[in-house]
Amino acid sequence: MADYYETLGVQRGADQDAIKKAYRRLAMKLHPDRNPGDTAAEEKFKDVQRAYEILSDDQKRAAYDQFGEAGVQGGPGGGPGGPGGAGFGDIFGDIFGDIFGAGGPGAGRGGRPRQQRGADIAHELELSLEEAARGIERQIKVATLTSCDTCSGSGSKPGTSASQCSTCDGVGQVRMQQGFFSIQQTCPQCRGTGSTITDPCGDCGGQGRVRDSKTLAVKVPAGVDSGDQIRLGGEGEAAGRGGVPGDLYVQVKLKPHPIFERDGDDLFCEMPISYATAVLGGDLEIPTLDGRAKLKIPSETQTERNFRLKGKGVVNVRNGNVGDLYCRVSVETPVNLSKKQKDLLEQLEASLVEGGDRHSPRASGWTGKLKRFFDELVT
Repeated sequence: MADYYETLGVQRGADQDAIKKAYRRLAMKLHPDRNPGDTAAEEKFKDVQRAYEILSDDQKRAAYDQFGEAGVQGGPGGGPGGPGGAGFGDIFGDIFGDIFGAGGPGAGRGGRPRQQRGADIAHELELSLEEAARGIERQIKVATLTSCDTCSGSGSKPGTSASQCSTCDGVGQVRMQQGFFSIQQTCPQCRGTGSTITDPCGDCGGQGRVRDSKTLAVKVPAGVDSGDQIRLGGEGEAAGRGGVPGDLYVQVKLKPHPIFERDGDDLFCEMPISYATAVLGGDLEIPTLDGRAKLKIPSETQTERNFRLKGKGVVNVRNGNVGDLYCRVSVETPVNLSKKQKDLLEQLEASLVEGGDRHSPRASGWTGKLKRFFDELVT
C-alpha cells in the first residue's frame, strides 16, 4: 500500500484537524453509496479508511512514522477495530454522522438503520450584469427526482408497508468475521434502511420517488458574480422511502455586457473621444449602472488614460462595499476627411512643428532615444 500520508494527501507533520478534514473530503468522494458498482473507488475508499485509522491514533501514528507498515501490523491494538485503536464504527460515527444522516455508512450508533439522503443537484442561472448587480427574484424550472405522490415516498403500495429486513433484522448493517477481526458493514439486502419492500408502489416501482420537474423561486442577492452558488436546502433530489432530500445549488453565470467588463466589484469600459476633445478638453457623457454621468476631460489628455468614478461599480455580495468604475479614453483618429479638413490639419501640423519639442514631448523623447540607438549600432 502507498504511504498513508500520500493516501490522504497531507504532509507528514499535519495536525489531527488537517488529517480529519482530508479524510472527510476523500471519504465523501469515494464512499460506495456515491459510487455504486465502482470497484476502483471502493478499493481507494478502503485505503483511505486504513490510512485514517492509523494516522488519527497518536500511538499508531508514532509506530508508523518510526517503523512504517510493519509497526502497525497485528499485535495488541494493531488491527482494525483492535483494542486501543479506533474501529470502523468509531471512525464512521465521527466522520459520517453529519454527511449521511446517521452514524456511518451502515447503521447509526446504537444500531439505528441509516436514513438515506437524496443527491445534490446543480442548475445554471444566466443573468445580465444589471440583474446581478441589483439583485433579482427569478423563477427556475428544475428536472429532478421528486417524492412519489401515490405512496407518499414510502415505496410501498398504498395500504401496505415495508417489512423488516430478514438479513439484518432491521438494523441496517451486518457483521462479518474476517480472521480475528469483526467488521460491520451496510446490509447488502436493504442497503442500510433496515426494511424491504414486499409490495412495491406501481408508480415508482418501490423507489419512493419519480422523475419530474418543479418550479422554484430563487432570490438572487445584489452583487453576485459568475461562479457564485446559491444553495436551496432540501430542493435537490428526493431520497425516497422516508429519506432526506438533497440540496439544489444554483450556479450563477453572467452574460457578456456590450459596454462594461467586470473584475470583482469594479467595472471597466472604454470610451472614444475626438482629437479636439483630447486637445482642448470637454465634458463626456458616460453610462453607469445607475444611469448617465458626466466625466470632465482635461485638456491635453493622452489616449488610454484611465478615469475613476468612485462608487459606480458593483456592491460586494459579502460585505456591502461598492466598487468603482474605470473609464479608459481612446483618442479616435479622424477618417473620411474632406480636402478642407486635410488642409486645416496640414496647417496645424506645420504650426506644431514650428513650436518644437514643447508641443510633442513624448515624440521628442522617442526621437532622441532612436538617434542614440542608431549611433551605438554604427560605432
